[in-house]
Amino acid sequence: MSEDQSPLDPRPRSWIDKIAQVFSDEPTDTKSLLELIRNAEQDKVLDADALSIIEGALQVSSMQVRDIMIPRTQVVTVSSDLALNDIIELITQASHSRFPVIGENIDNVVGILLAKDLLPAMLNAGSSRFDIKDVVRPATFVPESKRLNVLLKEFRETRQHMAVVIDEYGSVGGVVTIEDVLEQIVGEIEDEHDVDDDSFIKKFDEHNHIVKALTPIDEFNEYFGSDFSDQEAATIGGLVLQRFGHIPERDESARIGPFSVTVLNADSRQIKLLKVTTDAG
Repeated sequence: MSEDQSPLDPRPRSWIDKIAQVFSDEPTDTKSLLELIRNAEQDKVLDADALSIIEGALQVSSMQVRDIMIPRTQVVTVSSDLALNDIIELITQASHSRFPVIGENIDNVVGILLAKDLLPAMLNAGSSRFDIKDVVRPATFVPESKRLNVLLKEFRETRQHMAVVIDEYGSVGGVVTIEDVLEQIVGEIEDEHDVDDDSFIKKFDEHNHIVKALTPIDEFNEYFGSDFSDQEAATIGGLVLQRFGHIPERDESARIGPFSVTVLNADSRQIKLLKVTTDAG
């Protein structure tokens, strides 16, 4: 007797019966679909990375731009009346590759500046007058309510990597990049804020540091000259988590001793990356 044949039914099963069996447990909603693929991972049909990517893709379809955007208070902008040398200094300190160019205020975005587009202007700095309008690119504007899966499709079709986010009143709420969307699917992608694998702390400027949440308390104390106890938390992320009393979202800030701490990256399970600002900042 074949393994597809019921012991109570001696007749061989037809291919139609077999197909019906395959789809007999077909998921009817996202919850049942997730349960199905998690069971597949437990049965070694999928590996953990594949499961994570599938879960991320499903999550993206239910998320909106407002859930992941970089808020306007953290957006590094370039004023349209800045001199070339000032712009170069600004983008060098920020270490980003794209910047909204603004007029009189942040709600007046005139375009997007790509750092690489400044190279010709830098080479010809002494021979011609610089005008940022010659290198700025058109800006893409999206509402806070746009679905992430729709935004990702538009990014791919237009080959844009950054969009300016507009709130319900027509003001700039922040910006969102294609990397922000992809990180929801595949996990954190290293960027200009990331710290090298062999280190926990990266100095951003004189008063600001990018710190991995997994930084041991004793290593944090040694670097900053602080004296936090490691009795209740082994890492700086654990200490911050105690201060919040909940898993914080991106851009949430708290005061931890003499430091101002802002969450740069976190998911529903843990804090990943922090910005630590000293009192002098």
